[in-house]
Amino acid sequence: MTTFAVRPGSSRQLAGTGTLLRFALRRDRVMIPVWIAVNALMVLSMPGTLEGLYGTPAERADLIRQMETNSSLRAMVGPVFGDSLGALTAWRVGVYAGALAAVMSLLIVVRHTRDEEESGRQELVASGMVGRRASLTAALLAAVVANGVLALLVTAGLAGQGTTGALALGLGIAAVGMVFATMAAIVAQLTESARLARGLTAAVLGAAFVLRAAGDSATDDGSSVLTRLSPLGWLENLRPYASERWWVLALFAGAVALQGAVAYALAGRRDLGMSFLPTRPGPASGRLGSAGALAWRLQRGGVLGWSIGFFLAGVVYGGMTDGAADLVGDNAGARRIIERMGGQSGLTDAFLASMVGMLGLIAALYIVASVLRLHGEETSGRAEPVLANAVGRVRWAAGHLVIAFGGAALIMLLAGLGFAVGYGRETGPILGACLVQLPAVWVVGGVAVLLHGVLPRAALAAWGIAGAVLLIGWVGPALDVPQVVLDVSPFGHLPKLPGGSMRWGPVLVLTGLAVLLVSGGLAGLRRRDMTT
Repeated sequence: MTTFAVRPGSSRQLAGTGTLLRFALRRDRVMIPVWIAVNALMVLSMPGTLEGLYGTPAERADLIRQMETNSSLRAMVGPVFGDSLGALTAWRVGVYAGALAAVMSLLIVVRHTRDEEESGRQELVASGMVGRRASLTAALLAAVVANGVLALLVTAGLAGQGTTGALALGLGIAAVGMVFATMAAIVAQLTESARLARGLTAAVLGAAFVLRAAGDSATDDGSSVLTRLSPLGWLENLRPYASERWWVLALFAGAVALQGAVAYALAGRRDLGMSFLPTRPGPASGRLGSAGALAWRLQRGGVLGWSIGFFLAGVVYGGMTDGAADLVGDNAGARRIIERMGGQSGLTDAFLASMVGMLGLIAALYIVASVLRLHGEETSGRAEPVLANAVGRVRWAAGHLVIAFGGAALIMLLAGLGFAVGYGRETGPILGACLVQLPAVWVVGGVAVLLHGVLPRAALAAWGIAGAVLLIGWVGPALDVPQVVLDVSPFGHLPKLPGGSMRWGPVLVLTGLAVLLVSGGLAGLRRRDMTT
């Protein structure tokens, strides 16, 4: 077992932290800016959008009255605590900005802790003059840098709405990110797999969202016990632009300090590469007798988690459809945005189409993560033992790609079933609307396959492409960007269902494009050297 080259001591425990931090920031020079940009643009674009939707005091007062009686929408975005543009911005995007910061943070920490150990790179680093807790410290500091930049951008961008409220919202979003960064640091010590560490931390984030949603659906002032059990509920109760409750930041600070202390204690009590919850050995034959079976074993947990999440999201969005139509009412601006996202049909069908489209955008993140599992298996060296047997590269890759592309179809189908359960009507049209998102999802996955096969060192750029698609589809309609910009995304060419007319031409073209991209990626994989 590898040992560290430094002896215990307050300073030697952190030796090399600065070098590791610079290395971590250099490795994430694309991923971190993309996450920050998407999150910041989502927040900073909202005041202008809301001013167009609720430009008069009467419209804002009517919004607040409707939110007080609409529990399904409170579950989605939380209660409203003020009628200023700043307060409405915090209400509309605060929870989602906090969730995105949490995802960014957990990915950073797991990538530079458990991922490094699992790949064997940490063992090489540990053979030098590097402290025992240096890698964990560097990972957390990288998360601090990312969340700090995000907080600065949000504060500066919203300062025109009020400096105090902008500072509260910026600090709150960053604080949520750091809570889940330190939580990921704990999980990384407990598990032996980076994939499991990311999955478990993401599951905690999902539970935090569910707790907040359940609490907000029960009360209209954020006072529910369930809301207060969730870090996302803490952000809500910070109340930016609405008589800020600065003491809530002490909850964040306490959670970060406590979880950080636990992570450091655990890091000092285990050997490098080991964990407190070792992975259970699996069968070496039978169900794992093929490359496809191995790929399923590696990715089945992710598929299950995404499937459950999409089904529940469908139930929630389906259940709030009628309430959303009541909330929009005669607001021409809100109606225009919903119809631009969901098509020029009836408001209910347009809302359903916009929500289905949003889940399609999120499914693009799933397919990129699943395809890039190939990249992770290759760079960690785990692919080599498989390929050393009578398994060709295409056959090995096909096992993962079937799960990636088939899994995208599965989660969209389950989302459609969830909509049918929550809405209770139009089961066939809603299922069709969900499945028609697949060609665009597959195109994004095809780009990831092409990058991995032809330019493996640039494979992680697929996250940037998925983030750009998400940003265009989510924020573009609200900002009233030109149609030519929306058409940059493959989702901009899909028919708006339910309610719109089915157009097979774009669907077939996008499907064919996805096939070409995957074929090009597999051809490149066959011809290039394997990377490590």
